[in-house]
Amino acid sequence: MSPDLTENLELKTENFVVVVGGGPAGLRAAEVLSAQGVTVTLYDAMPSVGRKFLVAGHGGLNLTHSEPAENFPLRYHDEPERWQAMLAEFGPEQTRAWAAGLGIETFIGTSGRVFPVEKKAAPLLRRWVARLKAQGVVFHLRRKWTALSREPEGSWTLCFRSPDGVEELVRTKKVILALGGGSWPQTGSDGSWRSILAGHGIEITPFAPANCGYEVDWKPEFLALADGLPLKNITVSVGDRTVAGECLITRYGIEGGAIYQLGRELRAQAEPTLTFDLKPTFSAEELSQKLGPGSEAARRERAARHWKLSPAAAALLTHYVGECSTVELCGMIKKLSLRLRGPRPLAEAISTAGGVAWKELDEQLQLKKSPGVYCAGEMIDWEGPTGGYLLQGCLSTGHRAALGSLSSRV
Repeated sequence: MSPDLTENLELKTENFVVVVGGGPAGLRAAEVLSAQGVTVTLYDAMPSVGRKFLVAGHGGLNLTHSEPAENFPLRYHDEPERWQAMLAEFGPEQTRAWAAGLGIETFIGTSGRVFPVEKKAAPLLRRWVARLKAQGVVFHLRRKWTALSREPEGSWTLCFRSPDGVEELVRTKKVILALGGGSWPQTGSDGSWRSILAGHGIEITPFAPANCGYEVDWKPEFLALADGLPLKNITVSVGDRTVAGECLITRYGIEGGAIYQLGRELRAQAEPTLTFDLKPTFSAEELSQKLGPGSEAARRERAARHWKLSPAAAALLTHYVGECSTVELCGMIKKLSLRLRGPRPLAEAISTAGGVAWKELDEQLQLKKSPGVYCAGEMIDWEGPTGGYLLQGCLSTGHRAALGSLSSRV
């Protein structure tokens, strides 16, 4: 972006904010600002906004979780005080009320997760965009953000490029960046923004897949029995952390909520290993008693049936527990270890770990080194498990960034 291109560029009014990124965080920021009479222009590289939001809707659109808001910071691990403050402003109760305001009724599922009654993302997104347009938000689509420069008087010039290579410049004092992480790049979150912010001295924690499956070198004979089958009512451990849930055997490895919750712990291991308890409600002694009397061979033959193992668990017993006594077998069912090869690619992950380091942001999510520039959503270095925590985090950070820009005197 050459100086001569920006020489005569008009600085927009003080009551003007550019939002870059049309995912949940960016849309929420635009909504909060425009409701306060701020002129908002939203840029997105894709032909339409909310593309990853729609992908999330394929699973029924898990909006948030019904557990108390004060529990949420534990799910996000880092920066608990920040999260507590942001969730107090816009937490799970506010999210449900917000959806209701759009005419979307929600319900709490048996797992405590909150879904729209229709279990679809498109109706909510349509109403959300209609509200934004009614509030005066201007959308510029198919515009990829390519550069950011600081002007002598403190304003910012942003450069956007259209698919045909035409560059569009805009100058403003306040910018909210909500460009997502690096997972599902086909929806627009390709992580290309990292080089732009790094050029301004912003520390970016390396991206890593989060809420993702892990690869396993399965035995072919095991896959023939278990491919596509779930492991239910189990606990899974990595190091000192144990979670309850379920997972799915796949041709390349293992997926599922129990695995997703342990992503941080797995990434910390040089040789990631899962330990399963396939019958968590029984002790090893109780399992031994269920086998009844008889020879070792007879007792082992009865194991899967008497323990009521699922087909996938029975296949693990058959192919991953070697010759041993039935007493040892009972212990191994309670503590069956599985070596993983590594995570699936970032592009396939549900979400991204890594991004703008928290230390680069003040309490309003403004970049300390770049006053007037705010970050929101998945481009910040945070992660949460599936179950409504991801979308809630994006909405809460978008809300906070908008409030921060409203209160700023930059």
